[in-house]
Amino acid sequence: QVQLVESGGGLVQAGGSLRLSCAASGSTFSSYIMGWFRQAPGKEREFVAAIGWTGGLIVYEDSVEGRFTISRDNAKNMVYLQMNSLKPEDTGIYYCAADSGNGAGSWSRGAQYDYWGQGTQVTVSS
Repeated sequence: QVQLVESGGGLVQAGGSLRLSCAASGSTFSSYIMGWFRQAPGKEREFVAAIGWTGGLIVYEDSVEGRFTISRDNAKNMVYLQMNSLKPEDTGIYYCAADSGNGAGSWSRGAQYDYWGQGTQVTVSS
C-alpha cells in the first residue's frame, strides 16, 4: 500500500503559478505510475497528467500541455505538478493518485489508479 498527501494548493491570480507536491509513504514508490487529477465544482473528476516509473514517459491532458509539468523524485518519494499560466478554468481540487499496475491501459482513466490522496484546493481568480 501507499499513502499520498498533497500540498501546495492555494489562491492565485490568472497567469500566476503554483507548484503542487505529493508525498508518498508505504510501499516502494518507484513501482507506481503517478497521476494528477482534478475536480471542479459540479463537474466530474478529470485527468491532468501522469508520469511513469522513472519519469521517462509522461502524458498530459490537452488543455494543460505546455503550461503544466509533472515530475517525480523517487529518492524522496515525491511527485510534483508545476502549474504555470494558470487560468480560472484550472480551479478545482487536485488529487494525486498511484497506479500499481504494469502500465497497460490508459493512464488517464481514474479507475486505473489504486490509491488516492485527500486533495488540495487550487483557486484561480480572474
